[in-house]
Amino acid sequence: MSQIYDIKAPKKPTNLSINSDLLSKARASKINLSATLESALAQQLRKNEREKWKNENREAIEALNELVEKHGLFSDSFREF
Repeated sequence: MSQIYDIKAPKKPTNLSINSDLLSKARASKINLSATLESALAQQLRKNEREKWKNENREAIEALNELVEKHGLFSDSFREF
């Protein structure tokens, strides 16, 4: 799977505001905040890219689904189950 961002790009300090209780509990659990945020952001970016691709290709997907419903799949005649 290709990366959604440049994992070798330099780190950049950033100020964030988060719930103080959440922060205290995360620190008490020794959670790496930077790594956790990067992971969550990357996951959200992948989700956004998937949705964008589906929206951009919606018409083609619907047309293909209609074609399959009308004519079936080429491989249907080779199925043994």
